This record gives sequence, C-alpha cells and structure tokens, in this order.
Amino acid sequence: MTVTPIDLFGSFLHLDGDGRVRAERPVFDPGREGWQLMTFHVETDADVHGDHWEIHTAADEVVSCLTGGIRLYLRPERPEADEADEALADEIKLTAGTAVIVPRGRWHRIALDAPSDIMSVTLPRGSRLEKRTGIEA
Repeated sequence: MTVTPIDLFGSFLHLDGDGRVRAERPVFDPGREGWQLMTFHVETDADVHGDHWEIHTAADEVVSCLTGGIRLYLRPERPEADEADEALADEIKLTAGTAVIVPRGRWHRIALDAPSDIMSVTLPRGSRLEKRTGIEA
C-alpha cells in the first residue's frame, strides 16, 4: 500500500469498525456506518448551515476549532424545549486549538466569530438537520 498525504479539507476520513481508515470525497451520509472525521474551512455562517439545528443520535460529536473562532449553541434539554427556546440555548465559545464534546442526542448549531477551520468527529448514522424558525433563507 502506498502512503500519501491526504488533503483534510478535500476529503472526509472514514474510520471503519474493522480498523480501516479511508479518505473519501466529502459527503455526509446519515445512513453510513463507522466514525467520520470532517475538516472544513468556513467563511460565513452559511458554510456551517447556521440556519439549522443539528443532532447526532448514534454518538457524541467532537467539534474542534483549529483556527479562528466559533460559537457552539446547545438547545435546552427540557423535553418541552423547542425552537422557540433558542434564546435560552447554552453558548460555548471555542477559540483556536479548543474543542467540545456535544452529547449524543443534543440539538446544536454553530455560528462564526471569524473565518475558521473546524474539525468534527461523529457517527453520521441517524444524524439530521432541522430548519431554524424565523431565519430568512
């Protein structure tokens, strides 16, 4: 097997249960098995689907700010909490070189403080997005 450099911004790394790691084109598939490592350069909130909440039901997610600065918002955990409670969301500021673990099954979203490089790791299976209400397209 030839070992060559991988462009982390042009590939997702798939960590299979059998111990193999593969670099593939960057497609997030919520039906996919195995862990996925994703790295993004983002310039605007649209680059991090800031108009949506996101959830991963199969596993926790590690979100890391490699450069720049981001804010991660966690929706309140109360069973009756919904989009209307967005003002009550927990805000976590991440600066370059920091990370947070988003608990499995917790709705979250990202907003940018500056253009940034972000890396995340999760099991994509069961992940989904929900459009934020009151956000213009």
